[in-house]
Amino acid sequence: MNTALHEIDERTNLTTSNKFELLLFRLGEASNNGQRELFGINVFKIREILVMPTITEIANAPPEVMGVANIRGQVITVINLPKVVGCTPKKGLPIMLVTEYARSTQAFAVEEVNEIVRLEWNQVIAAEGKGGKSVTSIARIDGNTENSRLAQVLDVEQILRDVLPSQIAEISLDKIGPEIKLPDGQVILAADDSPLARSMVENELKALNIPYVMTKTGLEAWNRIQSMSEAAATEGKTIQDKVALVLTDLEMPEMDGFTLTRNIKSDQRFKSIPVVIHSSLTGETNEKHVKSVGADAYIAKFVAEELAETIRKALR
Repeated sequence: MNTALHEIDERTNLTTSNKFELLLFRLGEASNNGQRELFGINVFKIREILVMPTITEIANAPPEVMGVANIRGQVITVINLPKVVGCTPKKGLPIMLVTEYARSTQAFAVEEVNEIVRLEWNQVIAAEGKGGKSVTSIARIDGNTENSRLAQVLDVEQILRDVLPSQIAEISLDKIGPEIKLPDGQVILAADDSPLARSMVENELKALNIPYVMTKTGLEAWNRIQSMSEAAATEGKTIQDKVALVLTDLEMPEMDGFTLTRNIKSDQRFKSIPVVIHSSLTGETNEKHVKSVGADAYIAKFVAEELAETIRKALR
């Protein structure tokens, strides 16, 4: 027990140095070249790794859904991950990854689990625009070198939405409350590397009639708030006249949300600006660490009403 707690603390403390751990696995042969590519998921999202249990097929389920498994009394949907990404497993699907993600628990069938690697976020680059909508970023496993192995970090938000589309009603003021009026010239600065998550956040901010600036990484958000501060100074204003609140994801290439928050709260220019963490990394450990880096609020993805209320409280 003490060893397990030590490992949890050690992994949590990685976030103080812009690091994280990635579970690497393979899904079979790629459709184009037959290579067995590496894929990855943040270790914080993995609840457990199991030998594939008995699967009960569900009538009329989507083709990517293998069925459900009874894991210690909890019935969990099992998704055929190779089928989602277009790989052909040659060794079967003997392993199941049970994940906790954005208030939900689900399992992914994989061909092979390889190792856990410890990386810095600057070893990870955004995958957007590189051709695959199920991949949020690409990790350079052996460092930022020419011959480094590459691992595709999966966009679990997008995969779950594609495989198990929920009936989400259009965001309306009836649910999220009245529009929020910011002082003239102020915006919310937002950061999220997932195109799906950015779209959902943008739709809500538009519904609330809140002007915003959207960025794709923590580093981009950090650079943007500094440039906005410089622009404000030339106008005889402060950054508080420009940015009402920062809304950030945690897992992002180049710089994570923990580091972005810590940078903002340790800088005298920015420390009074509220920072709200909006993340799929749920759980008490993550929530405690969010508070330790100085964030003003933490909200799990994605419930429109809760996000709107959290923004209101932080602005107050």
